[in-house]
Amino acid sequence: MKATLKLAGTASLALLAAAGAALAQDTAAAPEAPQYALASETAYIFNTLLFLLGGFLVMWMAAGFAMLEAGMVRAKNVSMQCLKNITLYSIAGLMFWITGYNLMYTGVDGGYIGSFGPYAFDAVGGNALDTGYSTASDWFFQMVFCATTASIVSGTLAERIKLWPFLAFTVVLTGFIYPVAGSWEWGAGWLDGMGFSDFAGSTLVHSVGGWAALAGALVLGARTGKYTANGVHPMPGSSMPLATLGTFILWLGWFGFNGASQLAMGTIGDVTDISRIFANTNMAAAAGVVVAVILTQVLYKKVDVTMALNGALAGLVSITAEPLAPSVWQAVFIGAVGGVIVVFTVPLLDKLKIDDVVGAIPVHLVAGIWGTLIVPLSNSDASYSVQIIGIVAYGVFTFVISLVVWMILKSTIGIRASAEEEALGLDKAEVGIEAYPEFGQGSQRV
Repeated sequence: MKATLKLAGTASLALLAAAGAALAQDTAAAPEAPQYALASETAYIFNTLLFLLGGFLVMWMAAGFAMLEAGMVRAKNVSMQCLKNITLYSIAGLMFWITGYNLMYTGVDGGYIGSFGPYAFDAVGGNALDTGYSTASDWFFQMVFCATTASIVSGTLAERIKLWPFLAFTVVLTGFIYPVAGSWEWGAGWLDGMGFSDFAGSTLVHSVGGWAALAGALVLGARTGKYTANGVHPMPGSSMPLATLGTFILWLGWFGFNGASQLAMGTIGDVTDISRIFANTNMAAAAGVVVAVILTQVLYKKVDVTMALNGALAGLVSITAEPLAPSVWQAVFIGAVGGVIVVFTVPLLDKLKIDDVVGAIPVHLVAGIWGTLIVPLSNSDASYSVQIIGIVAYGVFTFVISLVVWMILKSTIGIRASAEEEALGLDKAEVGIEAYPEFGQGSQRV
């Protein structure tokens, strides 16, 4: 046995020796080591990767809006909200290529509008290092922001707006209103020249969507039976689990929304800042939830889950204008105020008889204004006066143009479902497919 083992060991040593000799010959004949990418090429790769990953996350927010709205509307309108969300995302993608990107970024030069026409990507295998990133990755990242703006409008006007006029407004919003407004700051337009600061879009995305939603809600009117002589008639949503899932998806997507707005990941400093943005974004959302939960318990003696969900979103919107500069305590404060805004603005809208099904106006418009206004608290390069000018400019432009478009649609093709269609539910009236055909009537009777 020992002799056998010894022979086996000798044979193994011989094999190892032969392998070593062969390896030495291969090493001697091996080509030179490959050249590593230059610093500019490495930065290009990581910057492009940031845009793509951030864009994926923000696109995932489209699913979040769809699930949030599906949960917050009554069962008879769930399919309609799903249809609207996938269609508006698609329209935004087409319109932002056809003319939106160029209107927002090409040839603005301190002015009020860019240029018309479709956007051209890099050639196949392109290596335009002068940009610092792939142009297609930048287009994709900016496009999903555009789609987010339209998603805000969808939730506010749910359960009584007809499909085709909503989609027609989406074409105008994503192809013209949002790009023109965005050019003033992100396209190096007139507000950027004044020093207006909106890091990731508390105003450019969220308040613009909120103003468009408010204009639509005023023209469209409230759901039938929402406001009566006896006060506000509750119309609970079909699924709080779906609404909660949608909120968590949005929360996750927001890391791409804010983090990738750093617009660079080619240095250690950039990566450090992205990490800080992630942390501040999370802290603001958490503060919004906790404040909303505490306030509803104190005010109503019961905790309202919809307020908690919107508290998270309001915290996220609030920190979006400046997620990098704040300290942790400042981020908590900014997000907490967002939670306060939701709890007090939702009933205020009901007093004004403005029907906002999902609470998008408090979350995106009012919290967006707050987040933009408070930027100078942590960013010394911003000023309160310029921030106010920007807020007012975006509000007037978006609200007036949206109001005109809504009025034109109302007077031509009509925007509101009939009383019979509204009572039946838009799933049956317009979509033709119910979300829950095998279940009982449930909230359809509400």
